[in-house]
Amino acid sequence: MQSFLEEVAEKVCQEYDKLENVIFILPSKRSGTFLRKALAKASKKTLFAPQIVSIENFVENISKLTTATHTQQLFELYKIHLINSNDDKTDFYSFSKWASTLLQDFNEIDRYLVDANKLFSNLTDIQEISHWSPDFEKTKMMEDYFQFWKQLKPLYHAFNKSLTSQNIGHQGLIYRKAYEKLDDYIQETIDKTHIFIGFNALNKSETLIIQKLIANPKNKIFWDIDQYFLDDPVHDASFFLRGYLKTWDYFENSEMIGISNHYQSSKNIDIIGLPKNVSQAKYVGNLLSAQVSNNLKNTAVILGDETILNPVLNSIPNEINSINITMGYPLSGTPVASLFEQLMQLYINKESKGWYHRTIQDFLSHPYLQILLSDKETNYAHLISKKIAEQNWSFIQNAQLIKTCPQQIQILKLLFTNDVPDTKTFLENCLNIIDSIRIKLLTGTNNLELEYLYRFHKLFNQLHDLIEKYPFVNDLKSLNSLYKELLSKETLDFQGEPLQGLQVMGMLESRNLDFETIIITSVNEGILPSGKTNNSFIPMDLKHSFGLPSYKEKDAVYTYHFYRILQRAKNIFLLYNTDSDVLEGGEKSRLLLQLLTDKNKKSDIREAIVSPEITPIKNELITITKDISLIELIKKHAASGFSPTSLSNYIRNPIDFYKRNLLKIEDLTEVEETVAANTFGTIVHDTLEIMYTEFLGKELETKTLISLKSKIPELVNFQFEKTYAGGDFSTGKNLIAFNVIVKYIENYIDNEIEEVKQHNIKIIGLEQQFKITLAIPELDFPVVLKGKLDRIDEKDGIIRIIDYKTGKVESKNVEIVDWQEITADYDYSKAFQLLCYSLMFNKQKFIENFESGIVSFKNLPAGVLKFALKDKRTRGAKKITMITEDTLVDFQNQLKKLILEICDPKTPIIEKEV
Repeated sequence: MQSFLEEVAEKVCQEYDKLENVIFILPSKRSGTFLRKALAKASKKTLFAPQIVSIENFVENISKLTTATHTQQLFELYKIHLINSNDDKTDFYSFSKWASTLLQDFNEIDRYLVDANKLFSNLTDIQEISHWSPDFEKTKMMEDYFQFWKQLKPLYHAFNKSLTSQNIGHQGLIYRKAYEKLDDYIQETIDKTHIFIGFNALNKSETLIIQKLIANPKNKIFWDIDQYFLDDPVHDASFFLRGYLKTWDYFENSEMIGISNHYQSSKNIDIIGLPKNVSQAKYVGNLLSAQVSNNLKNTAVILGDETILNPVLNSIPNEINSINITMGYPLSGTPVASLFEQLMQLYINKESKGWYHRTIQDFLSHPYLQILLSDKETNYAHLISKKIAEQNWSFIQNAQLIKTCPQQIQILKLLFTNDVPDTKTFLENCLNIIDSIRIKLLTGTNNLELEYLYRFHKLFNQLHDLIEKYPFVNDLKSLNSLYKELLSKETLDFQGEPLQGLQVMGMLESRNLDFETIIITSVNEGILPSGKTNNSFIPMDLKHSFGLPSYKEKDAVYTYHFYRILQRAKNIFLLYNTDSDVLEGGEKSRLLLQLLTDKNKKSDIREAIVSPEITPIKNELITITKDISLIELIKKHAASGFSPTSLSNYIRNPIDFYKRNLLKIEDLTEVEETVAANTFGTIVHDTLEIMYTEFLGKELETKTLISLKSKIPELVNFQFEKTYAGGDFSTGKNLIAFNVIVKYIENYIDNEIEEVKQHNIKIIGLEQQFKITLAIPELDFPVVLKGKLDRIDEKDGIIRIIDYKTGKVESKNVEIVDWQEITADYDYSKAFQLLCYSLMFNKQKFIENFESGIVSFKNLPAGVLKFALKDKRTRGAKKITMITEDTLVDFQNQLKKLILEICDPKTPIIEKEV
């Protein structure tokens, strides 16, 4: 395969003996490298190298202006805006949100040599007409709105004048000035030959410059287009070139040079749909694995969506040693970028009461902070996170962090200052942080991380210089916007040989280049082409009347690039994302649909939908065999004491019992922003204990209970401060929880008062700890049952054991029909716990008959929900609520079976489906 640039080089070398006076102008710098190689290959003798420039550099040379960075343009525009509008209220951050769009419009106006005065006058008139009303006076807001449009014209002229005085310009201004100075340039380069290569979509400045130069017969232009597209009167691939053929005077006497006939040659075209971007990246890796045996120097991976560069690089097979990546790795994708972005957001979002705990904990988990806040023995970042959780700090001040970790006071003062720092101080802190990380990394061998730090050191110094020059960047929001702007332009260049091995590039970088095998990713609607976007202040009809490009022209640009890269290729793989859960909707590009409907190419195309082979994971329940060490753990637990809760865990799911009660794996300690269920229950229990303590050994009295009601808010407040340490319950959900607890207890006392009016109730015990040894002769080690009884009282001579529950409990949860259910079904866990308490109480204080029940604060009207044994013969109509010796004997038999199962070495611990 002979590439387009090789064809051009061959023709040029045949026509010119010397090339030192020839200037080649191409759409991009990258194609210049390949042209230089093609010229060296085509030349039969040693020659002085010609001058090869991109079109941007070419117009810079003519205009005598250098390109201002986008940041420079923003600052200059803001400075001019402040002078022209006398507006000192608009801060730089707010201004930058719409100024980028305005810069883009200024750029297009100049590139297309539009009469700016006429355009802005029309634009202002359109806005006034659209808001015109003869019956109403203009409001202040309307006046300000019209003033904005009126100021655009003087702003445009003042901005361009300011840039020109500094010998800099935006791209459009450089093109306009180049066109204005073209005659001078022609006189200066009268002995030079200009050859333009591979252009397609030209703005008006480029069109006029090129036409004027090629009017001289010694200058030439080579077009990279296939005759197939040129003959098609509606195909977008030749949209621009058909226009030039009709409108350029040059083509009245000259023909297009460079037209080829390769597109209709036989090709292997595979159109492949894959779910998600990662699948595309993996599939690229598979395609390259199959190509390894071939010469990959004629293979290119073209990324329609450049954000998938990272997964694509990770999918390239290890056997491929020679890779050239043209795009560079975005600096914004490095870990250092996220560190400083998080640090800025930390201060931007800081509240008066401090930093939100999750923001701090996320920041502390950053890999670079893990390095920075650690030494050989201790990870202080982890230590601080743990302290935040233990102390339940929802919002944190810097003094708390420093007090927690005084060993790292210098670093913590850099990271967490008491007041929000000004921009200069913040940048100085960032530079010091970079230096501190660098010192830590010098002990290692990771040169890539040191390169990251070096680039960010340069970036922050650049920011510092800009702030010195433009003092209006005086808040962190503006600095953050500027930081992101600069960062988006920075890349880490990959080392590689540009002319050898596999080529990985973006669509625009493929201009003028040809490859035998090409793989194009993300050929989706909304990406290739990008679709309708109108990020402009200029309405579409006004653009059309002034000859400015619209989405139609932009779509035609992508269509040309897509079909141009297919022209000479033999093996083509076009991948698109089928996933509907994306912004582009998983729709294949119109370019693919157009290709599929091309009757001349149908025989070359194969279409497929591919998805990764996924082996379904069987959700197998865990089975743990009891070895010697596990039996020892069980013995240890039995000796320290089974609790009703731990045994309920086993009934619910033996794996939970294994993890929580045997291995002591607790849930991760986290900051309790809102009162958790267990904390809620503890506060209720402890408040009731304090309230009823004065009644121990006494009968309840209505008068005393009524007097207790007024103390409830104070007591609940005390328990909140003790149990919910460090938490704020003055607002939000916690305040609601506080009031709910107060209401629960008030309602409970009201119920108690009504009970006391009709019954004699005496308090015998509160929050009593019980511990008994169970007689299980089959086991050769002691088995203990332990627990805490919330309340023991006597009602009309009958002893009651009462357990408080803040969740909802109903009578069905404490009533059983069959004894076997109580250790087999977790639905009866409440009944099981009541009988455990009853057994412990009866063993220590033998009582023939008593009752046991639950007070459910979510079901207070039901009163005490008593344990009951339903009679099978009456289908549950008859209930026995009195707990007797026989009741406890039957329960002990079930309890013994359960404990024997837990302690049996032959019975494995088997997970249940919960």
